[in-house]
Amino acid sequence: MSYKNYPMVSRVVFGRGSFNQLEDIIAPKRLSVSAPFIFLVDDVFEKKATLSGRIPLAYEDRVIFISAEEEPKTTQVDALVEEIILTCKQRPSGIIGIGGGTVMDMAKAVAIMITNEGESKDYQGWDLVKNPAIYHVGIPTISGTGAEVSRTTILTGPVRKLGINSDYTPFDQVILDPELTIGVPKDQWFYTGMDCYVHCIESLKGTYLNAFSESYGEKALELCIEIFLEDTLDEKESADKLMMASWHGGMSIAYSQVGVAHAMSYGLGYLLGVKHGVGNCIVFEHLEEYYPEGVAMYKKMRAKHNIKIPQGVCANLTDEQFDIMIDVALSLEPLWENAIGKNWQKVITRQKLRDLYSKM
Repeated sequence: MSYKNYPMVSRVVFGRGSFNQLEDIIAPKRLSVSAPFIFLVDDVFEKKATLSGRIPLAYEDRVIFISAEEEPKTTQVDALVEEIILTCKQRPSGIIGIGGGTVMDMAKAVAIMITNEGESKDYQGWDLVKNPAIYHVGIPTISGTGAEVSRTTILTGPVRKLGINSDYTPFDQVILDPELTIGVPKDQWFYTGMDCYVHCIESLKGTYLNAFSESYGEKALELCIEIFLEDTLDEKESADKLMMASWHGGMSIAYSQVGVAHAMSYGLGYLLGVKHGVGNCIVFEHLEEYYPEGVAMYKKMRAKHNIKIPQGVCANLTDEQFDIMIDVALSLEPLWENAIGKNWQKVITRQKLRDLYSKM
């Protein structure tokens, strides 16, 4: 039997104020004064000097603000790569992603596409990337997605919503500074935190489960319960622990997979542009058949924090639109195999998915 030789983030620093070490961390990676670092930053920080003013720019370094209003698209990645190649005198020294899952996925994808020919849609799938990415750093400003640790970058392409899953995708360096998550709106905090929670449930209840993924998943789940259901933590402790839950949740699917909620959420994201964390919540509301205990606990968390989940998002869809979502969901075969088993196609029919989507 051949086991997956999984690449991990090779360097990570954790701690309040650790963002201040960014300059010292990247300086040795600068290739020349003409090889800039490109900082991709969530545009929520464009008018907030508290962060944007702290970015250590030198020589020809550039900041490009990225809107996280929509999920990242392959066309957006390709346009960014073209702009960088055309305007930089030399290949960049590195790509630094500062933001939530959308920006970190953009950073990973851009770092890959600078060294690989063609369009990013050509690399959506598993192990299609041929050349190593340039140096890239992830700095999350919201916790839960696990994008800082995963080997995938989720992109909406012309025909599918699917990650560039490769050994070259993970960041070379991650900086985990819980101070950067201050001021995240409560609903966004919840949706993104639930992405982490769902990672744990899908990993721990999946057929791919093994001791490696279980150890990370159990710790992440324990932290999520403490953060979202108990009243023992102050704001700082909660932020610190959610950042670590995100890391462990991401690691829990490294050696296994996600499941039903993610597969169906990708369908919502592709057709309707529903953001990933919200999509997971919309779907998870209706998955008692697959994750009864997990859904019950999720509903307790939602009620405790008085979060309103969008309803009726599929109410006015045509048959053709339902078919598009179902096609996207069914294309994610490893997720279904993890959730249901090798015979998943006998259980997960198009009608089954249509019925589930109709409830959302």
